[in-house]
Amino acid sequence: MKSMARFALTCGAFVLFVLRTPPCDAGIIIHGTRVVYYAEQQEVIVRLENKGSRPTLVQAWLDAGDRQSTPAKSQAPFTLTPPIFRIEPEQQQALRLRYSGAPVPSDRESLFWLNVLEIPPSPTEATQKNQIQLSFRTRLRVFLRPQDLPYPIDNAVSKLQWKLVPHGTGHALQVTNPTPYHLSLAAVDLLSKGRRFKKAVNKDVNDSLLLPAGDIKWFALPELQARPAGRARVEFTVVSDFGARVHHSVPLIL
Repeated sequence: MKSMARFALTCGAFVLFVLRTPPCDAGIIIHGTRVVYYAEQQEVIVRLENKGSRPTLVQAWLDAGDRQSTPAKSQAPFTLTPPIFRIEPEQQQALRLRYSGAPVPSDRESLFWLNVLEIPPSPTEATQKNQIQLSFRTRLRVFLRPQDLPYPIDNAVSKLQWKLVPHGTGHALQVTNPTPYHLSLAAVDLLSKGRRFKKAVNKDVNDSLLLPAGDIKWFALPELQARPAGRARVEFTVVSDFGARVHHSVPLIL
């Protein structure tokens, strides 16, 4: 899933792992890749669906950025109902998020995470000796968007500030986000004299998330050996509020 981290946690002991490994895919599908919560809304609904062949127990909670969070340690200013539920195969469940009204910055978005932990039913006594039980945890970004921000998010992309800077033994694209919005970049390339230089791969899911109010990120260009002369452009893709990838191209002043 886009802009999400998925973790597999082993929940049961197993025997004959080397000899037999059954399918271990997660069956719960979350409709959407992110949640945008406007502070003035009463609630936001997130829909889940069980695409698997077995009933699944689901536990959900929010956190303020701690990957190791648990429902008991949640510091997010939201209530979530229901926090624990069972979904039958091919059935759906609505999660209701409600902002508590706790103080957050009013001049920028705040970022929280929705955790969805799915726990498959325990194996029967006849099958538990040769079966692996896995629980899957999905984390989904929740953007709490205040009222009265100076401009809509559609205007934020044009305000990004790009530079080509030295980086180690090579070069990198530096981008500054002066806007009040979080911006997720799905791709970043430099175009110069007909050549395309792609940013280095980074598996950190937060590497391409620009935080609001002055966050700076650097995208190394490992194939760019020398600083280009003349005209160049930055081509990049931003993930929209609806999960769509929107392409942009801007001139780069060298």
